[in-house]
Amino acid sequence: MSDLILHHYPSSPFSEKVRLVLGYKALAWKSVVVPRILPKPDVLALTGGYRKTPFLQIGADMYCDTALMCEVLDHVQPQPTLYPEASKGVARVLAQWADTTLFWAAMAYNLGPKGAAALFADAPPEAAKAFAADRGAMSAGMTRSRPADATASYKSYLRRLAHMLDHQDFLLGSAPCVADFAAYHPLWFTRHCVPVMAHILNATPSVLAWMDRMAALGHGSMEKFSAEQAIALCAASEPLALAPDTVFQDEHGIPLGSTVTISAETFGQEPTEGVLLAATRTRYTLRREDPRAGVVHVHFPRIGYSLRAA
Repeated sequence: MSDLILHHYPSSPFSEKVRLVLGYKALAWKSVVVPRILPKPDVLALTGGYRKTPFLQIGADMYCDTALMCEVLDHVQPQPTLYPEASKGVARVLAQWADTTLFWAAMAYNLGPKGAAALFADAPPEAAKAFAADRGAMSAGMTRSRPADATASYKSYLRRLAHMLDHQDFLLGSAPCVADFAAYHPLWFTRHCVPVMAHILNATPSVLAWMDRMAALGHGSMEKFSAEQAIALCAASEPLALAPDTVFQDEHGIPLGSTVTISAETFGQEPTEGVLLAATRTRYTLRREDPRAGVVHVHFPRIGYSLRAA
């Protein structure tokens, strides 16, 4: 197994989700810090179009979306598992809710006028404007909650999490699962990135105690790495061989070997184009070539992504 390389930046909430998974599994990893907004030429050299943060690199294989990254890391290090046998279905469903419904309510609250002002208090005015324009472009067509509406929803969701923690240390039992990591990261942003907004957490002390237990998992063993090193490593690597028994699940009438695009269904819809190598029950794999990175395999989960003929 090649090195695990996480392309992220410190205040990215979804990156914190993966950093904690790496800590929970006591994994060593290399850290490439990416820009918060476009342009991202080094990111696009590796992913071809996908520019959301984070993404996970293993040699010449790029894994997009944290739901897929969690599956990959659980395969790399099966214990402790993110998917307990007795509750793996509900864990995945709860994680999907947390990564979408909970996340967007929390972030609409976090980045209301007061939170946004605090986040960019030490930055020049043009930095806040550039960030807002970048995220506005990524969320084009999405229905976004107003801060007041999001606040009410966020309070309700925090109470529901508190009810789940009434008699246990983690959301589904005595150990964390994928749902805990998905629910934690938007709350982490509230507490650590916009602490002026963190008073909303005070009404649910059991959630705060759970957050302390999650934070104690740490981030594993991290080593700094540059984008140039990551691209050179990709160019010098061969993509991992696809499993010989990979089952092709055709839902689109697009045969393997076709040139296709894959894009997120909602936020960050920039497409990645390549040759369709695999479409299994759970993921897509594209082959693409880049002048700097060489031959790259880019992987996406099926849920939340659209496949189209190019």
